[in-house]
Amino acid sequence: MSHAIHVHKYGGPEVMVWEETVLGKPKPGEALIRQTAVGLNFVDVYNRSGLYQAPLPTGLGAEGAGVIEALGEDVTDLQVGDRVAYGNSPLGAYAEERLIPADRLVKLPDGIDDKTAAAMMLKGLTVQYLIRQIYKVKRGDTILCHAAAGGVGLILCQWAKHLGATVIGTVGSDAKAAEAKAHGCDHPIVYTREDFVKRVAEITDGKKVPVVYDGVGKDTFMKSLDCLAPLGLMVSFGNASGPVENINLGVLAAKGSLFVTRPTLFTYAAKRESLLAMAKDLFDAVLSGGVKIQVNHTYPLKEAARAHRELESRQTTGSTVLTV
Repeated sequence: MSHAIHVHKYGGPEVMVWEETVLGKPKPGEALIRQTAVGLNFVDVYNRSGLYQAPLPTGLGAEGAGVIEALGEDVTDLQVGDRVAYGNSPLGAYAEERLIPADRLVKLPDGIDDKTAAAMMLKGLTVQYLIRQIYKVKRGDTILCHAAAGGVGLILCQWAKHLGATVIGTVGSDAKAAEAKAHGCDHPIVYTREDFVKRVAEITDGKKVPVVYDGVGKDTFMKSLDCLAPLGLMVSFGNASGPVENINLGVLAAKGSLFVTRPTLFTYAAKRESLLAMAKDLFDAVLSGGVKIQVNHTYPLKEAARAHRELESRQTTGSTVLTV
């Protein structure tokens, strides 16, 4: 019998329940996969707590890796036995086995193992659209990334550095500053004792930056605008400190005709051809050595509640994987 974690009511980690599940055969366009590893992401906390509300009961997680056990009709570009991974599936990755739309799966190259894939797909694809599509980071750019020692942050710092950018990153401690610096962050700023707006101005000789990548949300949003050069772009892609609300658009004019976007991976990877192109770009970056995926923490899948507690209390850095 297969097992999965479900949420029957929104709340803290204690609402996550380990339950038996019965899976039928895959329908047309679906795949049945036996999972080997599942990625943990802060968006999972949003879905569990109700910040993002899915109909209840709901599964959790949108990132994982495994092996195809069976395929429904109309699936032509995958085969039973293929090693696959995904990063933007419907909720339900916290499972030993699952049915999943086959068009969300990508084949894994031989040089990337399952645990690495599970740790990088959602975060890596997120970084891909952040720095390769929304704002195309190029040699000579100086950029700002919040939560630089987090899962997305460590990938973003490395990839942007690989592209020739100078990376400024905010972190919460000296240990996280060292972690970020080891992964391509040129100027880590410990925001608990340093004013990051002032430091960004100092580092850039007053020029500020063309883009800010902010997955933190309300605690950093307004000060981030003060780090942007005129016509700069604020990319708000997460809410770790809570959602950004009640913004007066006139502020953007006053601070230099700024731009703001609130993107999602779901939109950028909605078409299969887009997903495959983004995944290839990510795989190439990893296989070239430009981006190294560091799995700093692993937990058994059935102990996902403990993983959530430690993630929310900022005890984790880099990527965390739930093993099946």
